[in-house]
Amino acid sequence: IGLKEIPDWNCCGSSSTHSIDAGLALALASRNLFLAPDDKPLLIACPGCHLQLGEAKLTLNTNAEKRRRVEQHFGESFHADLKLLHFFELLADMSCAGRFKDLSGRLKHLKIAAYYGCMLARPPRMNKQPNHYGLIEKTMTALGGDPVQWGYSGTCCGTFLSVSRPAISSRLVNRIMKGAIQSGAECIVTACAMCHLNLEIRCAPENRIPVFHFSEILSLARDGKASREWLNRHLIDPVPVLKTRWQV
Repeated sequence: IGLKEIPDWNCCGSSSTHSIDAGLALALASRNLFLAPDDKPLLIACPGCHLQLGEAKLTLNTNAEKRRRVEQHFGESFHADLKLLHFFELLADMSCAGRFKDLSGRLKHLKIAAYYGCMLARPPRMNKQPNHYGLIEKTMTALGGDPVQWGYSGTCCGTFLSVSRPAISSRLVNRIMKGAIQSGAECIVTACAMCHLNLEIRCAPENRIPVFHFSEILSLARDGKASREWLNRHLIDPVPVLKTRWQV
């Protein structure tokens, strides 16, 4: 699979910009859409970016005046048919195509709580977009992991409130972490880097369970080992869980 990075891409504005200035939020997300080639799908790994770019695309396709202003600003026409593809959709397609066949069993029945957070939830006006829930479990199962059943896979971690209102975020995070522990999971695999950070920095000592970004688990399955130097970047030590199955 060949991937080509969009040149000079910019931050989509994340949650903070979209809460403060809707016009700036639309401009930031739209710029990335205009930079993307119109003959290839735009692959997005971050749930927040996927949501913001998806909302910008919908706005430009349904609001003629905003589209006119944005096109005038960037000096070109918007590619209305540009396809936005979340990384999980690509992984699901790869799994169905048998691309993980050689990696089957690599996760050695690691018990995983799949955590999507709230950004992959579809707002009502985007309810015709693909549903991504279940794709982490599908991929982890194909790699030999054992996803657990639990009730907090789509619960918000508090996002940027972790900075402005940490008490609120801490309450949400500890509910999530406790739920993962009670489910029998050995770790949480998250779709979102910001969720990963919040889960690690806002949980109480008694609710600590290792957290991995899904890309780390993919690397572990591919290489069959984990770098101690990389794992030391985690705020919750994952080595005790990993060393029962892999060399770390």
